[in-house]
Amino acid sequence: MPPLSTRITTLNGDGDDGWGVFYKARRLIASGVEVTELTIGEHDERTDPAILDALHAAAAGGHTGYAMVPGIAALRDRVAARIAERTGVATSRDNILVTPGGQAALFAAHMAACDPGDTALMIDPYYATYPGTIRAASARPHAVPTEAAASFLPDPARIARAARETGAHSLLINSPNNPTGAIYPRATLDGLAGVCRERDLWLISDEVYDTQIWEGEHLSPRALPGMAARTLVVGSMSKSHAMTGSRIGWLAGPPEAIGPLIDLATNTTYGVPGYIQDAALFALDSGPEAEARVAAPFRRRRDIARRILSGQDTLGLIPSGGAMYLFLDVRATGMSGDAFAHALLDAHRIAVMPGESFGRSAAGFVRVAMTVPDDTFAAALSTLCTFAKGHANAA
Repeated sequence: MPPLSTRITTLNGDGDDGWGVFYKARRLIASGVEVTELTIGEHDERTDPAILDALHAAAAGGHTGYAMVPGIAALRDRVAARIAERTGVATSRDNILVTPGGQAALFAAHMAACDPGDTALMIDPYYATYPGTIRAASARPHAVPTEAAASFLPDPARIARAARETGAHSLLINSPNNPTGAIYPRATLDGLAGVCRERDLWLISDEVYDTQIWEGEHLSPRALPGMAARTLVVGSMSKSHAMTGSRIGWLAGPPEAIGPLIDLATNTTYGVPGYIQDAALFALDSGPEAEARVAAPFRRRRDIARRILSGQDTLGLIPSGGAMYLFLDVRATGMSGDAFAHALLDAHRIAVMPGESFGRSAAGFVRVAMTVPDDTFAAALSTLCTFAKGHANAA
C-alpha cells in the first residue's frame, strides 16, 4: 500500500501510548478474568436516567438531522451563561464552539494556536493524550517538568525559559489536574498568565474537572487581567455530568478565534448530534445540585483513601485538591510506576495507571481512579498498600 503520512504514524512519538496496563487489563476481562479497574476516569454511576430520557425524547421528537455546526443556539447560550456565572467574565454564544467532547476541543485549540512545526508547551505530568493531540495538529509538544516536592505545580520561571528557548506559540495547562489532582493557586496562575502576555502565547486551559473541587477553589485563567483575548478554555459534560460516551463538550475563547474554528468544525466533525446537545442543555439546566451529586462519590472515596493511607508509611500521597484520582508515590518499593502497575495486576488483578503514562516527571508514581463502589475501592486500596509494603521490605 502507499506510505502513511508522517503525521499519523508519529502521533505517539516513541511508539508507546502509555496505556499498556489498561489494554492488558481489558484483555483479561475479555477472557473472563475479574479485574478491579482503577485506570480510566469512567464514572461507576452512569449518566442520570433523566438525562437519558431527555436524549431519547429529543431523538424521538426528530432532532436527528444535521445540527448547527457551532452548536445549537440554546446550548451555546447556556454554556456561555454558566461560564459567566462562574468566572465573572462576560461570555456570549459568540465565545462558544460546541465540540464532540473535550478531546475535540483540545485538538481544535491547538489547530487555532499553532502552525505546522510550532512548539506547544505542556506541563509534565500531563494527560496521556496531550502529546498526540499536539502532534495531530502538526505542532511539536514540549513538556516542561515539575517536581513532586512542589506538588507538581508548574514554575512560571521554568515555563518562561522554555518559551524563550523553543519560540513556543502556546501553553497547555490543566487544573484541577489529571493525573495529580493539583489545583493551581492564584499565584501560580498569575505567574503563568504573565509569561503568556510577555511571550505572546496562547493559553489553552483544560478545565474539564472544574466541578470536582475538594480543597481550595478553581480559578479560570481566562478571568485574569488581559487573558480573555488569549485564552482558549476546554470544557466537557463528561466529568461534570457522567456523560462520557455522549461526546459533548465545548471550547470557549475570543470570537475572533471561534469564528475560524467553526470553519474547522465544518470540515472535520460537522458538529454534534442535536439530540445529544438537547440532553446536554437539559443537564446544565438541572443546576449545580446535579453536578454535586455526580462529584459526591469521588469526594467520599478521597476521604476513604486518606484514612487507609494514613495507616501505612510506604506510599506517598500527593496532596489532591480536585479530580477523581489519587496520585501515589511508589518509589519506596524500588519499582518504577510501570513495573509496579504490571506486578499489581499480575498478582492481584487490580489495574492502575503507571505514572510514566503521564510524562517523565511522574516516573515512580501510579494514578488510581476512584471509580468503583466504596467497598470495592477500599478493599483494592488496602490490597495495594499491603502489596507495596511487601515490595518495600524486600527492596
